[in-house]
Amino acid sequence: MEVRLGPQRAWMVCHPELVHRMLRDTRTFDKGGPQYERLRALMGDGVVTCPHAQHLRQRRLLQPTFRPAGVAAQTDVMAEEAESLCRDWRSGQRIDVSAATLGLTTRLISRVLLSDSLSPAAADEVRHCLAAIVRGLFVRTVVPVDALFRLPTPANRRYRRAVERVRELIDAAVAERRRGTARDDLLGLLLAAAEAEDGGIPVSDREVHDQLVSLLLTGSESPSMCLASAFSLLARHPEAERRLHAEVDTVLDGRLPDADDLPRLVYTRSVLTETLRHSPPGWLFTRVTTRETELAGRLLPRGTTVLYSPYLLHHDPASFPEPDRFLPERWLEGETPSGPHGALIPFAAGSRKCIGDLFSMAEMTVALATVAGRWRLRHPAGRVAPLRPGATLGPRSLTMICTARADAPGGTAPHAVALAPRSPTAASGPEKTRRDGDNGVHHA
Repeated sequence: MEVRLGPQRAWMVCHPELVHRMLRDTRTFDKGGPQYERLRALMGDGVVTCPHAQHLRQRRLLQPTFRPAGVAAQTDVMAEEAESLCRDWRSGQRIDVSAATLGLTTRLISRVLLSDSLSPAAADEVRHCLAAIVRGLFVRTVVPVDALFRLPTPANRRYRRAVERVRELIDAAVAERRRGTARDDLLGLLLAAAEAEDGGIPVSDREVHDQLVSLLLTGSESPSMCLASAFSLLARHPEAERRLHAEVDTVLDGRLPDADDLPRLVYTRSVLTETLRHSPPGWLFTRVTTRETELAGRLLPRGTTVLYSPYLLHHDPASFPEPDRFLPERWLEGETPSGPHGALIPFAAGSRKCIGDLFSMAEMTVALATVAGRWRLRHPAGRVAPLRPGATLGPRSLTMICTARADAPGGTAPHAVALAPRSPTAASGPEKTRRDGDNGVHHA
């Protein structure tokens, strides 16, 4: 389908098989177009935005941090931060859920990247900066007139201040680490690579900075949007919420989740998978052809901008019947498979599938189970505002009312009816999806 991006002509790829063909051929369909030009101005050439020629080396360098064993080792930290998130809530209190989830994911990704080199105050400052950056990114992506963003408007000043402050905080953390003790985190890995003398391509100070900024921004914004969307959707679907609470109560019995619990939280993971289908944080992406090529019978010249939208693919009734309905049961074992192979792609696919997919799914599962084991979240009276697309898709000012769960283990009301947990060794919904398709949050 032909579309317009300002004065430019572009093509939208609308079939999952064609999208997969494009995403697998990263030499021909490279990251580029207005979206990535603006992102590179913010993130540099880190693993999220770098061109194809640089990607494999960067991914191999960063991959150890995001392997399954590394993610499992972070589960206790995830649970600790999730418990801290809701520890001081009081029944009847209005919670800024958007701010709370962004604070959580910012703290978690900063601990993976930088250990404790970002103080709690600095991490909170990063969260505020991220909110300003994300608000400014979308308009910079779709409006091709650079001069507009050089004007001294309040919005432009806020965006520039936020970008500069994030860079300053990252640079300060790197400088502090160079003066201090080595740590077993991603910054430590990068600094060790920068100092290695093995004849490989050296890691420059600029690359260290770009990788940290890239992963901090993408590793906080997208999972926070997914979690906020999940809480909002659960409040509007009480039967799904009931099943979630029953599973969490049965599996955890009032304690915090650990790595061994993740395979048993089958319905919890299904809720998140369905949220990613229904309201994918990454909803629109661009690629640019590096040579003349054919796609679906169209001859695309070199330099053609090609778009694809996970949101459109996920809401195609040919792939997902009743696509606007929130149905976590789509992903449970024994249910009718939903859609053809590859129709679910919020993590992208191919060699540039998100490097942090396992980490994101684990942190969201832990966070959702921890909060749901203790609290119900309800929308205030009135109409629920529809999602408004920006650089990402999700609720940006979501306020909900929390109520302590009296029916939870240790509560004052009778225990919720429990669902028998599925076998952790079974090829159940989301686990099967991970092997057979693509499932997750953000592109790398």
